[in-house]
Amino acid sequence: IQNVGKFDEGSVAFIMNQVLKIVKYCHSMNIIHRDLKPENIMIESREKNRCIQIKIIDFGTAKIFEKGQPENRYVGSSYYIAPEVIQRKYTEKCDLWSCGVIMYILLTGRPPFGGNNDEEILGRIKKGKYDLSKYPWGVISAEAKDLIKRLIEPNPSLRLNAEDALHHPW
Repeated sequence: IQNVGKFDEGSVAFIMNQVLKIVKYCHSMNIIHRDLKPENIMIESREKNRCIQIKIIDFGTAKIFEKGQPENRYVGSSYYIAPEVIQRKYTEKCDLWSCGVIMYILLTGRPPFGGNNDEEILGRIKKGKYDLSKYPWGVISAEAKDLIKRLIEPNPSLRLNAEDALHHPW
């Protein structure tokens, strides 16, 4: 991201498909990552067609969870943390919020919730307001914007799970 700035929509789709498959697998094994971010997505290889094969790393904050049992430990990195984690009552859906933030960053080169410090960033996350109108959003498909909206959904019960995100039209 630092070298490229932002990625084209096709590349982002290819990367996000892999991320969401990994998250789906982890959640099916009752593992919640809790710190998904670009720094924890490693490039394994680049195909001749420029497609990037990735791996997710740093499971140091991951935890085995019980369905229906909310977690309460504050874990994660400020730009990517879901609002319910800040409130200390969350489920595996916090990983999907992080996926939405990652997708936003891959498409724009910047986070949806910025700030000069953690306090400002977390305050903006709690408000849940982000912009999909300024450049480059005018050239990004409606389907991509819809998926981001459904992943960066403040209400975790309305947020897509990994399976549903993988079946999204985008």
